[in-house]
Order: sequence, then structure tokens, then C-alpha cells
Amino acid sequence: MSPRSISECDQNAHLQKRHRDSKIWRSIFFLSTATALVALVILILSIVNQAFGLVVVQDSVPPEKLASVPLEQVENTELIKILKKNLTKNRYKTIDRELPFTARTHTDLVDLVIAEIIKPVVVESYHLDRSIIQREKILKDVAEKYPNGRVEFHAWLNPEFITRSMSSTPELAGVRTAIFGSLWIILITIIVAFPTGVGAAIYLEEYATANRINRIIQTNIDNLAGVPSIIYGILGLAIFVRGLGFFTGGGFLGNGESGGRTILSAGLTMALLILPILIINAQEAIRAVPKSLREASYGLGATKWQTIWHHVLPSALPGILTGTILAISRAIGETAPLILVGASSFINKDPSSVFSRFTALPIQIYNWTTRPQDEFRNIAAAAILVLLVLLLSLNAFAILMRNRFTRRIT
Repeated sequence: MSPRSISECDQNAHLQKRHRDSKIWRSIFFLSTATALVALVILILSIVNQAFGLVVVQDSVPPEKLASVPLEQVENTELIKILKKNLTKNRYKTIDRELPFTARTHTDLVDLVIAEIIKPVVVESYHLDRSIIQREKILKDVAEKYPNGRVEFHAWLNPEFITRSMSSTPELAGVRTAIFGSLWIILITIIVAFPTGVGAAIYLEEYATANRINRIIQTNIDNLAGVPSIIYGILGLAIFVRGLGFFTGGGFLGNGESGGRTILSAGLTMALLILPILIINAQEAIRAVPKSLREASYGLGATKWQTIWHHVLPSALPGILTGTILAISRAIGETAPLILVGASSFINKDPSSVFSRFTALPIQIYNWTTRPQDEFRNIAAAAILVLLVLLLSLNAFAILMRNRFTRRIT
């Protein structure tokens, strides 16, 4: 056999080996992706399974004894009379001191009557799969075990769950306050972290020289991206809550009741958390802009800043927004930093400013999952679905903005 024929055989064997390796690795990648999708589907189904199902409810006081019509149709003045008649004087004064009855909405008064007088209690709950498969058995068991109870299908995720504030009773609990808290925190986080991160990335990529100080800064930024979130919580506690508590707590405005444990401290802490991620992604996006674009701008007489502002940033903006989406996705689900900077596990007053005390959806989910009652774990599953919808909505808005800027550039 000639040397040429031997060389061709070696090349063919090598080519076959490469194709074989390619198929193996493609199968591995496909299998890993399929496994991740299956795990995600199982996770979502398990959450949905807990958020819906049959419940057994018992009322301490039947609603028909309080009014001849449904409570939703009773006027506010009558609801206040019902509360005054059925509550003890001390309890009535305590509730009125928190927020006067006359200042409450009709929905709040109805919720108060239900929570303080009727006191419906879910004595048994069943997951969705069992509610569908074993419905007849459940009805039979409830009739024997709870003769005064009523069985009804309950969606723990419902409009009332989203619009109600928190409660110690799972049937009356809601996530309105937690949603407002999460939105406030994310808003402050974006306002602080986005311009700071993009500005740092511009300096490091366009202005910084390759000296020792800039290399140390770059190394520290890369390392900070992998620091556990609880470390940022400790940092936020030391700086924003204790060190700058007079300012973050609103003390300079005469509002120092919260002592720095406010939405502003939480937002600044979360901004520190996502800042390294945002800087690194922004650097990559700026680095991906072709040098020929800069040279063409300089050739037309533009200054360095004009080139960055009018050409580099618009071209890099889609990539920067992609990094921002990833950073926000991490921030909105963090719990440890918020616990350290003073997030409340129970608060039923909506935040009114950046100096208000706060809670957030991850905090509320964590709090409910630690309760021993199954009903609290059910509303925790419903809150997880709310958090997922909120996260997907914010990401969808960011993606739309990114695509809009991409179309403008092209």
C-alpha cells in the first residue's frame, strides 16, 4: 500500500472518530437538557399540586347569624356595628388603634369580620392529585370525621390572595404587602446598580490602562461575582443599617422609627449583590463591539466620549440588558441578605416610601414553609407561583426593551 493510501486511511479513521465523538457529546447535551426540562416540569407540577385542592372548612360563628345577606353586601357602618358587638372592648380598641375602622375599605372590614368573628378554619386540606383521584373517599371520610364541616374546592392562588395583606390565618393570608415590597426593592436595585455597573464597565474597557491597580480592580470584581449572598447581607447590615442608618432610616427627615431596616437599605444591599454580575456582563458586551466601529468614528473626528455614547453603547446595549435580566432574576429570589438587613416575617402595612419597613415574597415564602400546618405550605406554593409570574413578567419587559433597541441598531 502506498504512503498516500495509508495517509488517506488515517484521515478517514480520524474523521470517523470525530463524528463518533460528536454524536456522543450531542447525545449527552440532549440528555442533560431533557433531564433539566423534566426536573423543571416536576417542580412546577408539585407546586401547582399544593396550590389547589379540596379543603374542609369549619366556622366558629355561622355567617348567617351575623347578617341576613352575604357580608359582601353589608354596608361599612353595619360591619363596624357587627365588630363592636361581637368583639371584646380591648380587642376592638386595639384594632381601631392600628387603623381606624372608618378609614378602612369595605374589603378590609369584611376580612376583619371573617378573621375576628366567623373565624373559618381549614381543619383538613388535600392536594390536587388526591382531590381528583380520591374525591369520593375524601367526601365519605369528612362526613364521618367532621359532621359540621363543609368540603369545597379551594384555589389558594386567587385574586383575594394577591390583594390581601398578611394574616396569621392561612385562609385569610395574602401577598399584597410582599409584592409591593419586592417591587420597591427591585426598583431601587435597578436605579442604583444599572448606571453604576455600566459606568464601571465603560471605564474598565474604554479608559483604564493595563496597570497593576486596574488589574486588582478587575480581579476583585471577578471574585465578588462568586461571593455567597449572605456575605452581602452582612455587608448591608454593617454599612446601610448600622453605619448609615440615620440616612437609610429617614432620620434626617424626622422619620427614624425603623432604624435603618428599610426598603432603601434592602435595595442598596441587593444592588451591591448584582453589581459584579452586571459589570462583567456589560464588559463582555462592550468588548464584543468591533474595533472598526470605533476607528470609523474617530476617523470622522468624533471624540472618545462621543464614540462611546453614540456608537459603542447602542451596539452593546442588547448584551448589557441581557446581563441585567440575569442579575435581576438573581436579586428577586434572594432571601438571606433581606433577612439580615431587617425584612419582617409578618407585616400587614403596605410600604409607603423607601423609608418604610418591608417584607418581600421570598421572605414570606420562607416564613410559611417553616410553619408546621399544611395550609401554610399550600399558600407558600401559591406565593411561589406569584413570584414566578412576577419574575417572568419583569424578564419579558426587559427582553422586549432589549429587542426594541436591537431593531433600532439594525
